[in-house]
Amino acid sequence: MTDSLTQPVSDSSQVKQGRQVSFEDIEAAASRIQSKAVLTPLLRHPLLDQHTGATVLIKPENLQRSGSFKFRGAFNRLNLIPVAARSRGVVACSSGNHAQGVAASAQLLSMPATIVMPADAPSIKLERTRGYGAKVVTYDREAEDRDLIAERLCTESGATLVHPYNDAGVIAGQGTVGLEMVRQAAELDLQLDDVLACTGGGGLSSGIALALETKAPSALFHTVEPQDFNDYKRSLDAGERLSNPAKSGSICDALLSESPGDIGFSILRELAGEGLTVSDEEVLRAVAFAFTELKLVVEPGGAAALAALLSGKTDVGGKTVGLVLTGGNIDPQMLMTALRA
Repeated sequence: MTDSLTQPVSDSSQVKQGRQVSFEDIEAAASRIQSKAVLTPLLRHPLLDQHTGATVLIKPENLQRSGSFKFRGAFNRLNLIPVAARSRGVVACSSGNHAQGVAASAQLLSMPATIVMPADAPSIKLERTRGYGAKVVTYDREAEDRDLIAERLCTESGATLVHPYNDAGVIAGQGTVGLEMVRQAAELDLQLDDVLACTGGGGLSSGIALALETKAPSALFHTVEPQDFNDYKRSLDAGERLSNPAKSGSICDALLSESPGDIGFSILRELAGEGLTVSDEEVLRAVAFAFTELKLVVEPGGAAALAALLSGKTDVGGKTVGLVLTGGNIDPQMLMTALRA
């Protein structure tokens, strides 16, 4: 098995304090994905500004290829696999968005892909992962260890494991979201004060925080998690990685990581501000708000940052605030539940 979890993308002298990802890696990732990833816009809506008293800039990664930001990190990471090893394929674990990002990237690069997914993942995510040509292996989220299943598959096939967040190449790809946000804000003659992003294992969040450190150093980054799966907030508060006691129990399936990845945590421990949490009820209201007011279809896990903003989890009055809608792969039944809530 090719171990990608701890390998640095770059040996640049500018990698700070032993970090495994540098700002230069994010810039390189932006060049790699440029021809395939969607350049999602930065949007404003007067109702959102009025509600919060802030200037709110929305990065809608639900409009990204495969329906979430995950395509960025997956495509960048797969491009880093040596050409001679690509025929052996890739293996990934995911509840759905990383699955689709890897499957779509593998399809573009003519690589076989096997995705280990929980049996209770939203049906739309299972179907679309298969639709990209990937083989799906399901498991019981409560009773089975997906990492052990993935390791076995890699051992049998010689495939490369592409971790959903604890991978330097994946983090660099996700960091392009932050790179674009800063540039697009500047084009509007605005400077970011706060940035909020939905956080599971921390790949996107650490990538954005790295981009902000160089391009918008005065901006404060916040993780946003489901309140009962707040391993990142607790870990940041404690200064060490902590785990969630449960593996399921929130509608935000995309954010139910067991614990922070060590690569991302080493970055966010230095660069993140206060971690924020939201309830499932607040998330449902945010999904409904995105649909009815912003005219955007967002899944629960992709709406957590919006939920934090709408429910006043941090004081943003008078500030310019960026937030990422991280994914839009929502089952129709869940969307109807949100609209009825």
